[in-house]
Amino acid sequence: MNNILKSAITVSMAAALLVLPSVSAQAATYSESKDLVVMGPRDLPEAAQVHGNAFLLHANGGGSTYLYIEQQQGARLAVFDVTDPSRIKLAVSEQIPNQGPFDFVRPLGDNEELIYFRDAQKAGVLDLSKAKKPVVRTAGAAAELMTAEPLGETGYLATHVAYQYEPAVARDFQVIDASTASPTLLATVQGVKHRVTNDETGTTFLLGSEGLTVVRRISVENEHQVEELQMRGN
Repeated sequence: MNNILKSAITVSMAAALLVLPSVSAQAATYSESKDLVVMGPRDLPEAAQVHGNAFLLHANGGGSTYLYIEQQQGARLAVFDVTDPSRIKLAVSEQIPNQGPFDFVRPLGDNEELIYFRDAQKAGVLDLSKAKKPVVRTAGAAAELMTAEPLGETGYLATHVAYQYEPAVARDFQVIDASTASPTLLATVQGVKHRVTNDETGTTFLLGSEGLTVVRRISVENEHQVEELQMRGN
């Protein structure tokens, strides 16, 4: 499994994400220490302002990291290059075979992700071998992929098992700056159903009712850049 993915939010002395009452989201907000930056949907490419149903953070083997957002009830997949959190770019946004909204379940090897179509109640595979050209493959009626394990590069080993879909619960998250004596509210992100953190850059992605929000940690980004430079120099 990709070790840069982390579904739980890391709570530190500098900042915390807490479930609190709703207030309006703020965009492009900096903490007092300048270590935290909150980038709202309007600070990101236009495709990030579209409501999404689910998302996946995936690092390819070439040093790039991409965020895949399922939009338009499964009809469109938006792919963002989030390798550099300060320069998030839309890599591609394309229509995909529409079988209704789907969820990203778990990796199948290094470049495939098991997905589950909610309405059709069946599994499929998202092929990420070409990061900017993802391909959705659906399984035949007899295929049971929910327990599938990779079998080399071209096969799977699976057994029958019932799958219980559990819808995500929307919650409002507040980003709080605790770097000063008096904690300060930086922003509230409304209707968040999915969140994921890139441990390498310290970036947290929140998929809310208004689109994508990104919470950056500048000190972690800087440390990561130094490590990258040192590795290139060796």
